[in-house]
Amino acid sequence: MDKKNEKPTLIPPHGGYRKLKSYQTTEIIYDATVVFCDNFIGKRSRTHDQMVQAARSSKQNIAEGSMVSGTSKKSELKLIGVARLLLDYHDFLRQKELLPWEKNHPMAQSIRKLAFEENRSYGTYKPYIEEKNPEVAANTLICLIHQANYLLDQQLRQLEKQFLEEGGFTEKLYQARQQVRRK
Repeated sequence: MDKKNEKPTLIPPHGGYRKLKSYQTTEIIYDATVVFCDNFIGKRSRTHDQMVQAARSSKQNIAEGSMVSGTSKKSELKLIGVARLLLDYHDFLRQKELLPWEKNHPMAQSIRKLAFEENRSYGTYKPYIEEKNPEVAANTLICLIHQANYLLDQQLRQLEKQFLEEGGFTEKLYQARQQVRRK
């Protein structure tokens, strides 16, 4: 059937968040944050719970944003935009008087290269996270968070472009209703 005779779809395909690199990366960050907090932050500490919940929220927000994308680009953009977790790890390093790695630090470069591993998972980063050196573990997570933020920024740019080109759900509803009325 040609494009002119196709019925417009009001609710486009949505979901599929598990295939998003941003989701996959935040899932690794969540798993790693749980282990990091268990190893280096007291289990009864409010910080422990807050960091784990922030990491979980990042992952969940991407999934929820993907699920509502068919009917609300605004919600999708908002949910993806809040998927950030970074300051807690910088605070940890500062409070423990540990050094944050510069972008060109040899270990930072090694961690960044792991992003290109096939079937990347928590296991890819496990030796760095579960190492007894909290500086290595925290900086590894900071590298992962920077990667997730980069991926989310790319995703947001794509969503913005898509919205500008195609419009939002309300706009499509109006256009579909007008098309039906004209017939």
